Amino acid sequence: MATKKVGITGKYGVRYGRMIKERVIKATEGLTISHKCDACLRFSVNRVSAGIWQCGKCGRKFAGKAYKPA
Repeated sequence: MATKKVGITGKYGVRYGRMIKERVIKATEGLTISHKCDACLRFSVNRVSAGIWQCGKCGRKFAGKAYKPA
C-alpha cells in the first residue's frame, strides 16, 4: 500500500530502514518520467527495459543506465 509519505516503498512496511527506502524512491522515480532525446531534443525518451531506452518521436533506440538514460 503506497501512501503520500513513503510512496512506492510502502510495500516494504517497517523493514529495511529509511535510507534504503529513500534510495529506492530516488531510483524508481526516473522510470516513469520522459527524458530528453539527444537526437531530436524532445522530452519523449521512455524506458523499454533495464538499460534500453527509446524515443517516442524519432524512434531512436539506445543503451544507457538502468534507471536513467544518462
